[in-house]
Amino acid sequence: MFALTGIDHRYGRTPVLAIDDWSAAAGEHWLLAGPSGSGKTTALHLLAGLCAPTAGRVSVGGVDLATLRGAALDRWRGRSVGLVPQRLHLVGALDVLDNLRLARYLAGLPDEPTRALLLLEAMGIDGLARRMPRQLSQGQAQRVAVARAVVNHPALLLADEPTANLDDAHAQATLLLLRAQAVHVGATLVVASHDARVRPLLPRVFTLPPRTVSA
Repeated sequence: MFALTGIDHRYGRTPVLAIDDWSAAAGEHWLLAGPSGSGKTTALHLLAGLCAPTAGRVSVGGVDLATLRGAALDRWRGRSVGLVPQRLHLVGALDVLDNLRLARYLAGLPDEPTRALLLLEAMGIDGLARRMPRQLSQGQAQRVAVARAVVNHPALLLADEPTANLDDAHAQATLLLLRAQAVHVGATLVVASHDARVRPLLPRVFTLPPRTVSA
């Protein structure tokens, strides 16, 4: 479903990520492990087409991301990738339902508020549909962010440190929710985390080594 090949990514002259080869099949669930600063977020951003590698190839769903530019890349991302960022970035001026509707609008997909409501209901948060992000608890906001990530039925679902700052019960609930929603939409799931609580629920693991910084 995706492949990262010969990846060397740098900021200026500083190396931030190196991956010789990593591939995943459709529907697989992966933990992207490694200590803080090892490049996990950068790897997710490469898979989402949010940045391009300094060297190497990124292919997702048979599409070489280097062939996409501008609006075409944005449209592909909106329809193919669901991202739950570490900072959830819900749009504060919109209520929960409209945050989901905005995701469809930005992907150039038809507005289907009833379908979005059914998704919120399936996730047990339909009662939050007209709440503003500032009115949500952290756990509620996390569930809304997952709903927004899957509303377009992405082929690839990415989550960046989704259990950070969550207690054990909420961490497990979030991981189970991500797995369930990935299964529901048939998505390949990648969870980037250095949290040891994640590993038992995601047996496929790709580990990034600590980044070494030369003097």
